[in-house]
Amino acid sequence: MSLLLCVAALVQQPVFGTTVVIPSGLKGDVYHLPNSTSSLAELAGRKPVGSIYATSLNVPPQDFSFGFPGVTDRFEWFAIDYSGKFWIDKPGLYRFRLISDDAAMLYIDGQLVIDNDGVHSPEVRRGSIRLKGGIHAIRVPYFQGPRTTVALVLEVAGPGEERPRVFSTDEFKPPGNPDE
Repeated sequence: MSLLLCVAALVQQPVFGTTVVIPSGLKGDVYHLPNSTSSLAELAGRKPVGSIYATSLNVPPQDFSFGFPGVTDRFEWFAIDYSGKFWIDKPGLYRFRLISDDAAMLYIDGQLVIDNDGVHSPEVRRGSIRLKGGIHAIRVPYFQGPRTTVALVLEVAGPGEERPRVFSTDEFKPPGNPDE
């Protein structure tokens, strides 16, 4: 691949992982992990070393040497525990797709919807949940173990939608006056 194509590919990558608070976005608490970590359960009791913010989780599989947006001093053996809120206008069955390298899980309102835990190359997992209208809590814990690839993408398809798209809190914001 030519240098120009490499630069173009990098420019098209979504940019997120800022340290600037995004009130309607996802907060990601960042953790350093020991090289022996094999499960997200090992995050319990650890203290975060910082926080980053995003409106979507969209890091397609890529070489670990590019790093992970917002994580500046680690290329491997770190975790990010994303959490936030989102609003559902149209109640019904929501299908989610989670791609990760290594571990990731999706919880909605405290319920495990997708389990993609463990040390592995990029893997796709799917899950669905019926959601009522109104506000919901979301949590996506993730960890990057050993090199060579990083990936974390969360997609959604709502009721009646065929194709999933990247889940974004910008799309799932409450109306101006939620009481109406």
